[in-house]
Formats: sequence, structure tokens, C-alpha cells
Amino acid sequence: MSHAHPTAPSAWNPHRTMVAAWVLPLVLLAWPAAATAATVTRDSLLNICMDAKHHKTQPGPEGQLYGQCALWKDNACCTANTSIEAHQDQSYLYNFNWDHCGVMPEKCKRHFIQDTCLYECSPNLGPWIDQADNSWRKERILHVPLCREDCEQWWEDCQDAVTCKVNWHKGWNWTTGINRCPRGAMCQKFKFVFPTAADLCEQVWSHSYRYTLHHRGSGRCIQMWFDPVQGNPNIAVARYYAHGAAAGPPGPPLRVLLALLPPVLLALL
Repeated sequence: MSHAHPTAPSAWNPHRTMVAAWVLPLVLLAWPAAATAATVTRDSLLNICMDAKHHKTQPGPEGQLYGQCALWKDNACCTANTSIEAHQDQSYLYNFNWDHCGVMPEKCKRHFIQDTCLYECSPNLGPWIDQADNSWRKERILHVPLCREDCEQWWEDCQDAVTCKVNWHKGWNWTTGINRCPRGAMCQKFKFVFPTAADLCEQVWSHSYRYTLHHRGSGRCIQMWFDPVQGNPNIAVARYYAHGAAAGPPGPPLRVLLALLPPVLLALL
């Protein structure tokens, strides 16, 4: 009886070695091309508009953007009409009423207007665009990393405003054509509905945003507010997440390239 292991290596095969000698260089030659393809894919996340209800198909200059949306006039995904409607207490954009539990204070409302302007106008949200299952849009944003100051000031200015819901994306009573509190929902101050700034930023629009500890100007978080005279800081942030932190290494690992080879060639390596 033989004591040889059933998976013992076979004898040296010169033909197999020769084939491996030319297959591996081909793999290495393909690596730069695959890395370039990955870079192109990541570049496609930059300077784009999501497929949603009021967005343009391509970003571009909009010299007449209104009010708080004017920050994006040099390159915007929104139109002038959309920017005007973003400032209305109840606009045709979504028939959404900020004053569903009484009049929202102006200092609070300006944050929701700015949030609307960022969502409608910014061409720098590509790395966080996700598929949506809504009838009125095919794409949404998910987990956009907001700067700490933006979230905390939002909460600070809204803590005494009143609402009846945590997630404003769903669950409203729309029988009158505008959002009303669902039956049995109690109106409470924001500071009780959203105990922290992170709760407000992350929960109010079903995790469209993510609270971060990064500061404005860090290049690691999206700013809802910025001085357009100084340029748009979110361009660099989108590039960082498209090419850097969220995207992994600049090129595919060798195992990925090997997986692309036909099995007959893999068997020769």
C-alpha cells in the first residue's frame, strides 16, 4: 500500500513552468489598465447630479440662483426656479410644510433651507448617491459626512422648534395634499425628539447625512455652509472620498486580476 498523500505535488513540468513565465507578465501588464479603469470609475462620481425629481441632468452655471442657494451658482444641479421654491414655507417641490407643529422659527428654518439647497444644487454628492425606491426619484444621498459645526449649529438653532416625527421622509398624513402629523403623534421640541446633533442630522432624512467629528476646512466633511468667494470646499471632499478613504487602494489587488483570467490559464500557474 502506498503511503503517498493523495494531493502530493506532481513532478516538475517544464511546459507548465514556461507557460507560467509568460502568463504572469500578462497579468502584470493588465494591472495598470485595470487601475486606470478604476480611476475613471471613481472620477464618474465627481461633478454629477443625482437622478431625482427636480435635478438637472448635468451640472452647470446658474447665475440667477436665489438666496441661500446662490452658493452654487457657478456650478449647480438646480435651476433658478428650484432655488426660489426651496425658500418657500410650503413649495411645489415636495408640498412639504415646515410648520406642521406650529410656525418654525426663522433661525431654524434657514438650516432646512440650506439643507434643501445642498440637496438640490450640489454637484459634489456623487460618492454618496444611492438607489432610491421612491416613485418620485430613482436616486438619493446616503451617509453624506457633514461637518461637525454644521450639524451642531443646526441642532442649536432648532432645539426649541417643534415637530411630531423623527424621520421626515415617511409616515406623514398626506390626505390633504400636504404633510400633517399622523394620528396620535405628539408635537414636541426638537431637543426631545432629537436629543443630540447627531440624532438630528442622521435621523431627520433617514440617514441622508452622517454626523462626523471633522471640522469645516478639513477636507474630510461636506459643508452645508461656505463662502463662495473662497471657492467650493466640497469639490475636494468629494474627490477625497471618491479616490481615497471610501474607495480603497488606487488599483485592484492581484487576486482580483487573477480572478479575471480564464480557468485554463489559472491551472497553468
